[in-house]
Amino acid sequence: MSKRDARQRSIVAAVLSEGSIRIEDLAERFDISAMTVHRDLNDLEEQGLLRKSRGAATALPSSVVESSDAFRIGQQNKSKTALAKAALELIEPGQAVFLDDSTTVSHLVPLLAGVTPLTVITNYLPNMEALKSMAGVELVALGGIYRRWCSSFMGRATTESIEQMRADLFVTSTAAIIDDTCFHQSQETVDIKRAMFEASALRVLTVDHTKFGKRALYRLASLSEFDHVIVDADTSPDDVTRLRQHGVNVTVAGATAAPQGV
Repeated sequence: MSKRDARQRSIVAAVLSEGSIRIEDLAERFDISAMTVHRDLNDLEEQGLLRKSRGAATALPSSVVESSDAFRIGQQNKSKTALAKAALELIEPGQAVFLDDSTTVSHLVPLLAGVTPLTVITNYLPNMEALKSMAGVELVALGGIYRRWCSSFMGRATTESIEQMRADLFVTSTAAIIDDTCFHQSQETVDIKRAMFEASALRVLTVDHTKFGKRALYRLASLSEFDHVIVDADTSPDDVTRLRQHGVNVTVAGATAAPQGV
């Protein structure tokens, strides 16, 4: 990631967190000129991530914002780490693994060095950067149309490449769980995830408690379609009990129960 991209991501995170920040305050916070702030905000406004008006940057509540990795990165990091460690237990050396552009799944990437050799297939640029030099990992980088708002490659070229493969495992997350079903804000995101889902022998969903009750537009799959659903320790016991009663194989990350327990 370039210095500019990293700074812009930090600006998005700050504005999304506070709702609105004046341009001069951004310049002071990031130790850059007002002109640089204006250029960054122009880029971010063009991507639909922020609105620049009246000398301030304002968060723009939209499906693109909620789908962007700039929005998702940095949220629930403790839970994401616990989920990644639980998912790692399901991965064995020699496997081929699909990893999508979920920021939850990105916490799994540095842990993979302990289960090599692996073939890892991903459309998420930060995953590619992290894996390209990892010993024992054969990286399959999926191409397509690069979407800056999610740092991912998407489109028909991407899904067609996925459809030509068969992997042992697919690890993913979701934006929202409605009626025990995964939903996302972007149809493009669903298309990629669904292609990886269909091309994998084992499907693993990692999800923190904040996703229960959230809203999103496009359906991916019901939780019962996944072989393993890993939730964090803050997930409501009522949710866990209900899912298990409906036959969902639930693991609570950090709990003493084995991943296969239901």
